[in-house]
Amino acid sequence: MDPILPDLLGPGLPLVFCGSAAGTASARAGAYYAGPGNVFWEALYEVGLTPELLFPGEFRRLPEFGIGLTDLCKVRHGSDAEIGADYDVDRLRAAIAEAEPARLAFNGKSAARAALEAAVGYGVQEETIGGAEVWVLPSTSGRARRFWKIEPWRELAEAVAGDGAR
Repeated sequence: MDPILPDLLGPGLPLVFCGSAAGTASARAGAYYAGPGNVFWEALYEVGLTPELLFPGEFRRLPEFGIGLTDLCKVRHGSDAEIGADYDVDRLRAAIAEAEPARLAFNGKSAARAALEAAVGYGVQEETIGGAEVWVLPSTSGRARRFWKIEPWRELAEAVAGDGAR
């Protein structure tokens, strides 16, 4: 099956974000984080990971800023509950090992728990994936609004800026 959204990976990116799967609005738009309540693009700009506010249709520009995108499930779309356990952790691990980003940041705990097969907290994790430092961030999905906080996103942006990789 073709992926709902293409991976946006390149060799040696400083940062790759990984979500669970494309949401329904993103699948319809053909663009990452296109849901009306999703604050992904605003968060990137607010914490300084992008110098300008981008919109979902501009997702292919992210490598200009050292950022890549992927999802744990590439062949189904919807909420985590709708996706179920259709995560392809082996594919993610192989893709990250090949691309060799400095950091892999999970946009939400669901994707991180599935990939790490463990309970997770926000921030940097002990485990690495494909040599990448792993971060877990509060989900930007509108459905996860009650868990939203920007601070872990700021910490990630500071770490990326601090290593001079961007």
